[in-house]
Amino acid sequence: MTLLQLEVFVAVVETGSFTRAGEKLRLSQSGVSHTIAGMEEELGISLLTRNRNGIRLTEAGEAILQYARRILTDMDQIKQTAAAAKGLQVGNLRIGSFPSVSAKLLPGMLRLFRDRYPGISLSLFEGSYTEIQAWMMQGAIDLAFLPYPTEGLEMIPLLQDELVAVLPETHPLAYSSEIMVEQITSEPFIMPMAGCEILVGEAFRARDAQPNTQFEVADTSTILSMVTEGLGITVVPQMTLPASMDQLTLRPLKPQVFRHIGLAVRSLAAPPPAVAMFIKEAKHWVEEHPLH
Repeated sequence: MTLLQLEVFVAVVETGSFTRAGEKLRLSQSGVSHTIAGMEEELGISLLTRNRNGIRLTEAGEAILQYARRILTDMDQIKQTAAAAKGLQVGNLRIGSFPSVSAKLLPGMLRLFRDRYPGISLSLFEGSYTEIQAWMMQGAIDLAFLPYPTEGLEMIPLLQDELVAVLPETHPLAYSSEIMVEQITSEPFIMPMAGCEILVGEAFRARDAQPNTQFEVADTSTILSMVTEGLGITVVPQMTLPASMDQLTLRPLKPQVFRHIGLAVRSLAAPPPAVAMFIKEAKHWVEEHPLH
């Protein structure tokens, strides 16, 4: 078995297509198909099934994928370490992120990192907290932005994002400088989902209170539209909000509640050079560009 076979196999799984895998690796579609077929013949098993809905891993393919990713990661780390010994910075860095970090933090961080380390290629994988955590555990990505602590991963604290109440500008509570969690319990509440519901729920439970949840919504723009229409109020991390919000008012909670965001890795014992460099630059960027 060759490294090319493993690389092609992983690329097909990650892109979900023989054609897109070929484009990523600069191979023809037939070349990708022959490579996968050769790997399956050598192993004596089927790794993938194809149907009108796309490509799916077989049970054996699921198990082998983890080993393939681990081997490719180890090879990239060997190259990075050897290059670092020669004073060079090369390699591949796969980063996991959720939407608010992707929008507010990553553009500046990635530009800075790319300018300083042009030899390191960057790939971004965006998803929910649960998806990102699974990608980390499977070895599909090298490091990730996640709320900390996150079970099963080692974390480097990076920043805290304050939760704020969002309500119509004509709402009676809009005239308060800050809002107690207890004041929200009698109001129709729009619960933000996609992971935020855990933190919001903890904020209420800490005050022995419970929100009057009328709607559960994942998309922030939908939540804001519903608040504008007077369907309820909400509590969300400030970093999820757009710069301008007509007809809406933000108010801090009392006591303050924060979403803590960090960089997650599988182990801090001996991170690959590219991972260590990104952690260093990300911390510096956050220090130089405070959120609020």
